[in-house]
Amino acid sequence: MVVKVYGPDYACPKRVIVCLIEKEIEFETVHVDGFKGEHKEAEYLKLQPFGLLPVIQDGDYILYESRAILRYYAEKYKNQGTDLLGKTIEERGLVEQWLEVEAHNFNPPVYNLVMNILVYPLVGLPSDPKVIEESKEKVGKVLDIYEERLSKTKYLAGDFFSLADLSHLPFGHYLLNSMGLENIVRERKHVSAWWDDISNRPSWKKVLELYKFPM
Repeated sequence: MVVKVYGPDYACPKRVIVCLIEKEIEFETVHVDGFKGEHKEAEYLKLQPFGLLPVIQDGDYILYESRAILRYYAEKYKNQGTDLLGKTIEERGLVEQWLEVEAHNFNPPVYNLVMNILVYPLVGLPSDPKVIEESKEKVGKVLDIYEERLSKTKYLAGDFFSLADLSHLPFGHYLLNSMGLENIVRERKHVSAWWDDISNRPSWKKVLELYKFPM
């Protein structure tokens, strides 16, 4: 059964798609136009009652929340494709730790930057300069911690690429490529090298080739 991924143009579904490619899992995508509000329509809400992206359909199995989907497929197909969870329970613990760091420390301020710099101007809403400056500062402090970590290990959970690294790709792409804030990464030597490594993986290049960001 081919996995269906809804909303491939957007950041969080791309997180899922790059995982599926790394795990060599066959999938297809279903277009959802967020700017037209298709994610709030009744048919979509039957799949994802909160009206957010992504959601996957795998036969009769439906799952939403991108990081939950990552964990599900990384575990279900642990012995297929790239091992994204580590080989020991200790490595798995570190993967989970840094995946939580991404979700709770890195992603929120970058998301605020995306909304205020890219989305709000596009839909005619005012940006908040204070939120922009505060979010830049927060991202910088998070990346200072990353810089220390990555001075000791090649990737966040150790010397192996994992879900913890992969999960940064969609919003990291916005940070470096769409918002003119690449210096936040480039002025940190080890973070910069890490980003170049993970963003040049064939799986991510394929995602960018197949599914363009909407802004």
